[in-house]
Amino acid sequence: MDDEPLSEWAERRDAKIGRLRAVPLVPGEGPRGSHLNPDAPRAIQRWNGYAWEPHGFASNLAEAKRILYPEATTPPAAVPGYQPLRPGRGRHRKPQ
Repeated sequence: MDDEPLSEWAERRDAKIGRLRAVPLVPGEGPRGSHLNPDAPRAIQRWNGYAWEPHGFASNLAEAKRILYPEATTPPAAVPGYQPLRPGRGRHRKPQ
């Protein structure tokens, strides 16, 4: 049998502890795509290793994304200034 060691499984499981997810609070059969009800409130849940537990609340999809992905709200690093094409021969250049 090709079973993995229990320690490897435990490491993989423990790596997921603390993960957050947003669940829309809408009536229906269950969770659906987040884009279907962008204005619906969301419950923010945190994985504790065994079950999803309540962690917070967001009033809409945009606020939920700010909670789930805080690194996306930081501005990107500065891009170097404009660099015009240098003279030369390249296959993409028009012949003169």
